[in-house]
Amino acid sequence: MRLWVGIDDTDSAKGMCTTYLALQIIRELEELGDRLIGFPRLIRLNPTIPYKTRGNGAVSFMIETENPRRVIDVVNEKILELAEMDEADPGAVFVDAERDEVLDTLSVFAMKAVRNVITVDEAFFIIGKYLLPHLKYKSGRGLIGSLAAVGLELHDYTFELLVYRKPERFGKKREYDRDSFFRADDETYPLTWDTVDRVNDVVVAVPNSPDPVLYGIRGDSIEAIRKATSLIVTEEKADDMIFITNQGTDMHIIPQEEVSELKDHQSYKLRGKVVERPYDIEGGHVFFVIETIFGDVTCAAFEPTKQFRRIIRMLEIGDEVEVFGSMKNETLNLEKINVVRLGEVYVEENPTCSVCGKRMESAGKGQGFRCRKCKTKTYSKVKRKVERELEEGFYEVPPSARRHLSKPLVRMNVEKKHIFH
Repeated sequence: MRLWVGIDDTDSAKGMCTTYLALQIIRELEELGDRLIGFPRLIRLNPTIPYKTRGNGAVSFMIETENPRRVIDVVNEKILELAEMDEADPGAVFVDAERDEVLDTLSVFAMKAVRNVITVDEAFFIIGKYLLPHLKYKSGRGLIGSLAAVGLELHDYTFELLVYRKPERFGKKREYDRDSFFRADDETYPLTWDTVDRVNDVVVAVPNSPDPVLYGIRGDSIEAIRKATSLIVTEEKADDMIFITNQGTDMHIIPQEEVSELKDHQSYKLRGKVVERPYDIEGGHVFFVIETIFGDVTCAAFEPTKQFRRIIRMLEIGDEVEVFGSMKNETLNLEKINVVRLGEVYVEENPTCSVCGKRMESAGKGQGFRCRKCKTKTYSKVKRKVERELEEGFYEVPPSARRHLSKPLVRMNVEKKHIFH
């Protein structure tokens, strides 16, 4: 039979990675004669959930087996062996790939897990209704992601090749030739993306956390990903695996037409007009306010977004914008912005003399303006239209600040793209 396996919440800030745990399960099952069908799936869930682990990613894969009980046993053994049980609440589910009714239900559940907040009770309800074999550890919160990873339909998808470290290297400083990542990017961009952040001189593909991942290459082309990997020089790897994923798809973004109110812990695309100019606060964070169909909404570009903040600071009252981001504390944390239409900005200044053309000066309080040379007079300032430095179009945060789910502009079929690369 063909069996879907979903696993989630096995890591913590201390280490481990659910993709690595899944890889170990797949390798053992293959040794026992089972067969992996297609690519394993790395599914990123709602990025604003407060109790998420590092990337809020769950994993699923389809295995062809004649012994489903053995599959469950192997998954249980590996979770008990490798999961960060002190801080994680793992869960695993097993779904017959022929049960269309279950998969249809899980498809709806999965989209809710990507865009909204789901309780463990909702996961238990589905498991109970369909009598799904499952493994629960502690609270079983990982069952939410496990079900979602099995059920999510990938109408848009990307790939990531994850390269893993040898176990004796876990927790130690990663050894790699940083220039090789820039060379790989030179050779494969834009079919691969977010390997490096050139403007900020950062290698994005190498994580900072103490997990088993050595690096990961994301892209739309498996051939390009493999080519990039062949150019990268690092410490000796233990293994690698390509995952199909919803990363870089904007799947978490809810269009404003689909909601009646804005809520924290959800992500939106909103259209509005700037009604309060951008301002900085301590720490380098930049805020401004737009008027939307939901009322005034505060938007923020936080310090890690680096040069993106320069674009935000150039906005003026009256600019029409489309903003993409997640709500937290009633503030939209920006991921992208589309400057739809620039408003006209004027400044008042002293008039010029109609005779000599030079700038006039004040004649005194309430007495208008005069030209010292020609003795001409006028009684009001003039307005001059300011030429805007900002251009209309799409702008995004740099790769080093991009969320897993956020779609990079290089993947978007839109005009007027301004890409930091």
